[in-house]
Amino acid sequence: MIIGWNIFTWVAVLTIVLAVAGAAIALYRKEYSTVATWLTLIAILVLGGFIVMLGVTLGRPPMRTMGETRLWYSFFMLVAGAITYARWRYRWVLSFSTLMATVFMIINIARPEIHDHTLMPALQSVWFIPHVAVYMFSYALLGCATLLAIYQFFTNDNIYPAIDRLLYAGVAFFTIGMLTGALWAKEAWGEYWSWDAKESWAAATWMLYMLSVHLRMMGKTDRRLSGAILIIAFLALQMCWYGVNYLPSATDSIHIYNR
Repeated sequence: MIIGWNIFTWVAVLTIVLAVAGAAIALYRKEYSTVATWLTLIAILVLGGFIVMLGVTLGRPPMRTMGETRLWYSFFMLVAGAITYARWRYRWVLSFSTLMATVFMIINIARPEIHDHTLMPALQSVWFIPHVAVYMFSYALLGCATLLAIYQFFTNDNIYPAIDRLLYAGVAFFTIGMLTGALWAKEAWGEYWSWDAKESWAAATWMLYMLSVHLRMMGKTDRRLSGAILIIAFLALQMCWYGVNYLPSATDSIHIYNR
């Protein structure tokens, strides 16, 4: 068994305890915002340190399996929450980002999905690391934007500036992820785009996010409606990320993760 996964439960528990403590302080003791920020940063460093150690143990970037991408999502979700809290001081945002990161860490405790150390030839590319890392960061930013959009439906707080900035940044990184993926596909398989299940859902997800961006920037519709589109786009994103793994049409896809 891989040494890194042997200690993941303890790493996850420590990360969750630190992040929850930071979120609780941010939520209930506004005067200790610096302490909340530091606790969240330490949680990020603990999980980030584990990801680095796991990569050293595996002898490759830990980005191959669904379990490994969930690690990155949990990490970037905490990062996105910390950035949002530091910038806008929304007291509850750390609670939301911590909750989502915790869910994915718990899934990894139940299903670590351990595989061998090697990478298939197609993954041994210079585009591998930037493609996966950029995508995971975009997923986290868009996840935070979605959480804020959901919160907005039940409050009168004016948090649209934060939603917009997270949305624009998330879509920008998502677009970069698609472009690096196309360059990688050209290098590995000889064509930029093949319209398999993964790529089709990625295109549909991108178009939904671009619709939300367009409506926000042009002021063509009620912001609550554009927020609803943002939530629908995030559901499509979940399908793009891991839902396609379970589609019959995805059996022969080159994008399916090992399970």
